[in-house]
Amino acid sequence: MEEARNVLTRLRRIERLERADAPAETLLAEVRLLLSEAEAWVAAEPGGTRRAEEALDRCRRALEAPFATAA
Repeated sequence: MEEARNVLTRLRRIERLERADAPAETLLAEVRLLLSEAEAWVAAEPGGTRRAEEALDRCRRALEAPFATAA
């Protein structure tokens, strides 16, 4: 249950940072931490987490993908 609270707390923090127009680097760092915390949550509560695991996989791939640059 602590893992779920960590994820929810991180999401609220990200929302506050977005509203405050935080720098992209700050938000990206928070998203990376969120991903790590979400992985811990899925590991702690593995039953019925297929959709969460799929979402985590999509997030991992998105974070690993190179950024497109504007021409």
